Amino acid sequence: MALQVIPTKAALVLANPKAKLLDQVREVLRVKHHSLRTEETYVDWIRRFLKFHRDQAGKWLHPRDLGTSFLTHLATVEHVAAGTQNQALRVGFS
Repeated sequence: MALQVIPTKAALVLANPKAKLLDQVREVLRVKHHSLRTEETYVDWIRRFLKFHRDQAGKWLHPRDLGTSFLTHLATVEHVAAGTQNQALRVGFS
């Protein structure tokens, strides 16, 4: 018999779509009972990712136009450690 995985209520949470992006992230992390430090770290990574992908005029780019250069930038320009790159990758930036 195959093992059936039943998603928990926290796995199905949808943030308020009218809230700002980082507020949505915080809401989901709190429902999933992540620590405050984890929340702060994820929000910081998201801010860095978005700031990296802003165009020269300061306008935000659409997510489909972001590309995959953030981790390369971390390694080549900021010279961050492999563990830091792995942390950014776990947050979801590739």
